[in-house]
Amino acid sequence: MSETELHDEPAAAESQLDEDDLLRPEFVAAVLEAVDAGDHEAARTLVAPLHPADIADLVELTPADQRADLVTAIPDLIDGDVLAEMNDWVREALVDALEPHQVADIAAELDTDDAVAIIEDMDVEDQREVLRALDPDDRAAIEEALSYPEESAGRLMQRELIAVPEHWTVGHVLDYLRGNDALTTDFWEIFVVDPSHKPIGTCALSWILRTPRGITISDVMKREQTLIPVDMDQEEVALRFQKYALISAAVVDPNGRLVGMITVDDVVHIISQEAGEDILRLSGAGEGDINEPVLLTVRTRLTWLFVNLGTAMLAASVVGLFQGEIAKFALLAVLMPIVSGMGGNAGTQTLAVVVRAIATNQLTESNTLRMIWRELRIAMANGATLGLAIGTGTMLVYGIPWLAIVIAMAMVINNLIAGLAGVLIPVTLDRLRVDPAVASAVFVTMMTDVMGFFSFLGLATLVGLGS
Repeated sequence: MSETELHDEPAAAESQLDEDDLLRPEFVAAVLEAVDAGDHEAARTLVAPLHPADIADLVELTPADQRADLVTAIPDLIDGDVLAEMNDWVREALVDALEPHQVADIAAELDTDDAVAIIEDMDVEDQREVLRALDPDDRAAIEEALSYPEESAGRLMQRELIAVPEHWTVGHVLDYLRGNDALTTDFWEIFVVDPSHKPIGTCALSWILRTPRGITISDVMKREQTLIPVDMDQEEVALRFQKYALISAAVVDPNGRLVGMITVDDVVHIISQEAGEDILRLSGAGEGDINEPVLLTVRTRLTWLFVNLGTAMLAASVVGLFQGEIAKFALLAVLMPIVSGMGGNAGTQTLAVVVRAIATNQLTESNTLRMIWRELRIAMANGATLGLAIGTGTMLVYGIPWLAIVIAMAMVINNLIAGLAGVLIPVTLDRLRVDPAVASAVFVTMMTDVMGFFSFLGLATLVGLGS
């Protein structure tokens, strides 16, 4: 390839992206037109300059019934790096269409963590065939990773790392790095281990490069380090990286021996994934992936919609207790959705804050009471402000003082209930080892609906508005 072509490739790739670094619709259409026309060379020419992540986006943007044709047109461009960047559902479908030896060839090119991500979702029999096609070292590493729980550090870590004994000099380390072609090329730190292969420190590459050759590693290494247990949940791993501003971290087995490392590029993906999951769980939308099979999405959403139906029927039963008063004074039916609706919004706001605080370890047993008191004060202030506003508006529109007082008081009460429920429900679920992001929203909504209707209609009955 000429120097001009080398300079042109990045420019060509950049021209296919818009200001948000997304593939332009006209580019995607041009590639698919070339594929449909059977012009594989034209399709490959268009796609070749793209970064692996952009090629993965291209496959995801292609309609499901055309993806096989696209992959057939550019098979040499769909390598391990592209699959590693691809959406889980799309990747799984493509991997299922490949022969076991093809998957094995791709897995052999990747770091262990990326190879595991490709293989772990395959059927057991297909996994066995792929593993049999790998060389013994790769097979042993991947089998070990698959033995750990899903979404654990053992699945996330890569085994390709640099570890040296503390008695080596900087010169020994440099010679070791330069003289071994089999070593991994992607690392930021060198781990220092004792004779039993337990990590005792780390050395940044910058320290190695700037230190005289005769200095021993033990004299320049940093002994303080954050060790990740191999069975730690990936969300907790991400929190540690965030808290301690880590670039990479050693992963240790139950005996404290170094078995792998996790790097920040993997953690960035985990942070995004976990945050997205929590947001979608709050709404009961499942994984919320647009590539998820329709029937699976329907089943997931229907489950929570049926739960919501049950809570809605409970709220309706509360309204039914006061149907006589509503029949006598129709304005109650007009105004009561305002109280429940505003309470629901307030509860959702509190819930979102609390679930995030739990997920990021900001909310613990030591500050739970302080959090409850904080949200109660916020709920009181918001309720009083909204109550005054709706009470004044009701008085101006309908001219009924007791109706204005009742709706104002009900607004205050329901906001207090919303604040309490928004904190206590997710905290209680978390203490019971139930994911608060999954179940909290249903119960908070139920509380604000039931108490909103009950407080408004109950107060109205007490003051005789229906008489």
